[in-house]
Amino acid sequence: MAKKRNNTSKSKKKKIELPQFLTDERTRFVFAIASSLFTLYLAAAFVSFIFTGGADQSKLDIKWVELIANSQIRVENWTGKTGAHLSNLFINKGFGIASFSFLYLLSIISFRAWNIKLQSIKKVFLQTILVSIWLSVSLAFLFVHSTDDSFLFLGGTYGFFISEWLVATIGHVGTFFTVILSLVCLLVFGLQGALPFFKKVVAAKPKDTKQNSQQESETKVESEEEVFEESKTSEVNIQEEELLSQIAEEELPEEDITPNFHSELILSSDPENMEEEDEVIPKETLQQKEEDEDVELKIEAIRQEEETVKVKQEPLGDFDPTLDLSRFKFPSINLLEEHHANNSTVSQEELESNKNRIVETLRNYKIEIVQIKATIGPTVTLYEIVPAPGVRISKIKNLEDDIALSLSALGIRIIAPIPGKGTIGIEVPNQNPEIVSMKSIIASKKFQESNHALPVAMGRTISNETYTLDLAKMPHLLVAGATGQGKSVGLNAIITSLLYKKHPSQLKFVMIDPKKVELSIYSTIEKHYLAKLPDEEEPIITDITKVIATLNSLCVEMDSRYDLLKKAHARNIKEYNAKFIKRKLNPENGHRYLPYIVVIIDEFADLIMTAGKEVEAPIARIAQLARAIGIHMIIATQRPSTNIITGVIKANFPARIAFKVASMIDSRTILDSPGANQLIGRGDMLISTSSDLVRVQCAFVDTPEVEAITDFIQDQQSYPSALLLPEYVGEASAEASAEVDLQKRDALFEDAARLVVGSQQGSTSAIQRRFSIGYNRAGRIVDQLEAAGIVGPFEGSKARQVLVPDEFSLEKLLNEILN
Repeated sequence: MAKKRNNTSKSKKKKIELPQFLTDERTRFVFAIASSLFTLYLAAAFVSFIFTGGADQSKLDIKWVELIANSQIRVENWTGKTGAHLSNLFINKGFGIASFSFLYLLSIISFRAWNIKLQSIKKVFLQTILVSIWLSVSLAFLFVHSTDDSFLFLGGTYGFFISEWLVATIGHVGTFFTVILSLVCLLVFGLQGALPFFKKVVAAKPKDTKQNSQQESETKVESEEEVFEESKTSEVNIQEEELLSQIAEEELPEEDITPNFHSELILSSDPENMEEEDEVIPKETLQQKEEDEDVELKIEAIRQEEETVKVKQEPLGDFDPTLDLSRFKFPSINLLEEHHANNSTVSQEELESNKNRIVETLRNYKIEIVQIKATIGPTVTLYEIVPAPGVRISKIKNLEDDIALSLSALGIRIIAPIPGKGTIGIEVPNQNPEIVSMKSIIASKKFQESNHALPVAMGRTISNETYTLDLAKMPHLLVAGATGQGKSVGLNAIITSLLYKKHPSQLKFVMIDPKKVELSIYSTIEKHYLAKLPDEEEPIITDITKVIATLNSLCVEMDSRYDLLKKAHARNIKEYNAKFIKRKLNPENGHRYLPYIVVIIDEFADLIMTAGKEVEAPIARIAQLARAIGIHMIIATQRPSTNIITGVIKANFPARIAFKVASMIDSRTILDSPGANQLIGRGDMLISTSSDLVRVQCAFVDTPEVEAITDFIQDQQSYPSALLLPEYVGEASAEASAEVDLQKRDALFEDAARLVVGSQQGSTSAIQRRFSIGYNRAGRIVDQLEAAGIVGPFEGSKARQVLVPDEFSLEKLLNEILN
């Protein structure tokens, strides 16, 4: 009998004999290193995909061969194109987050390659598959709505389709019970070798069954000892096994132990014949050997549980919104240029000449002065004079044109008196104005150390000091001036200074440009800093109808934010975000971190002339109410007339910037005071905040500099899309929905209807994801579904109501529509 078994084993051995190269120890060593490194590589790829997958999604839709062959395509994933492709294949197109369990399987294989056996590969493989399937389906079912605006599918494509099928078949309740039942089955049967608790539950058998199993094991031992009766070391190994059994009996309950003495006889054979004897071992002995190894692992697991000290979990730290784009870097100052090449300073001769002319002109009108001193600025020089006692200030102010004539200047401005000083100021333009470069303003200590919520660096004052503002305190800004006087440069300076100080998670821009060319340069940073309507393709809004919808959408967002502040018992966005960062607000209750939103409207006059009250009404409402919830507006116009800058606009825009205008009337329209008509242009401006009026030379930032900044931001990690504002459905949209022609249905209309009714969810994003179509097409399909009576009307942030209860009713409705 023994000879027969040996012959059979030898015949099997010949059939599965491997080439010598594969059994070489060097090959095994190389494979061990390769498998270990591949496991680490795949782990890095998976982790990186969580943070960079959104930026790489558009590139991962390309075929893998084309992706690898094209050297121009770059990805954000730390492990390159291959890692990004594998991550997307395992996570989004596979099992979702459950794909991380495959790393455990690869780790076990790597340890086995190093001759370290932790668990049976066969068992781990089975457990990995079971855990991946269950976790994928469960996450897809529980978090089906959380991935509508995210690139990451928590349950993967596999879980999505299985959960959809289950919901359509047995409903949400049945699917939930199925998930719970499958979890229990998985823990009891699938993971009994991995979890000590369930091992004890399964191992607790009746006493008679235990005795029968012991008798069977003893019979197997006696029959197998006949095959290996010539082994010289059997007695020693039996003693060792008995010792291990005693240890196991002390550590584990009696029911857990089923010793197999003969399994150690195999391991004690000659090392040179180790491989041959492993192949000759009967199947029953191999199974018993694995069970003994499981006993040893159970002993070690129980020891570790006894030695483990339970540590109280520490509370989570503060929430950091910048972790969404943790690798984002602010633009470097080196992207800006120095513009000092054409600058020139005011000479001493020019200073003395102007002083003498001012003193001489005043003396001609019998006005004596006690003192005169000069402060040199980038554009103008301020001459401060102290008149002699008894001189009336109004007399000096009336000599403005005479002094300008004597100085042969473009125009002077008299400040009588200078606030806070006992002097009268005479601003005289320099013969060669200096260019203030944006680089020097951004690099200044005052701007770098600014703690403003929305710091804006405008330029330099007459005393050559950096002038900064806090847009959050202004809270809205009106910018006006004649054509070609620096208005566009001023807007670029405001935007640039904000880009240098605020992270994309903290600030969003809504840019409205009817002229279509002024703000288009910022379209490349759409996924970082811009906000737009969900169905809008262009990041910069140029269409008048879209402008109206966007402004009304901002009103919806404003009302939504006020509701959040009310629930959080916060008075403003600063207090609200502080509570959210301290984790005092629960996201499950609808709370979220609120970024600042800056609305920039260029050519405001064109909007007023085209849309009138439709534009002015939402602007006035935002300007009146939006300060507390972090929405701030900047409107610019080159036509500062009273029918454009109305009383409503002036009342709600206390902060104003005036560049050079043609007349004193225009200056009074903007600033409520003269002075803007006496500016010299080229960025020379007056800034009015509350009661202060400051003359500032605007910092110059050229178009190539702005392009360099936007390109630098564009090349970095980004969000999947721009910030989507709430949908706004006006009267025009409602009429358009009512005019949907069902005779021109989309090709996917019927399939989309079945999807919506089957899942009982009227979601545009679900249709977009299921059929791999664009948002606009999915939106048109939803409009057609609404016109057909399958889904209800738009309800803001809520999902549309599904009006058809089941597929039978749907088929009946579709037949009526088709006929």
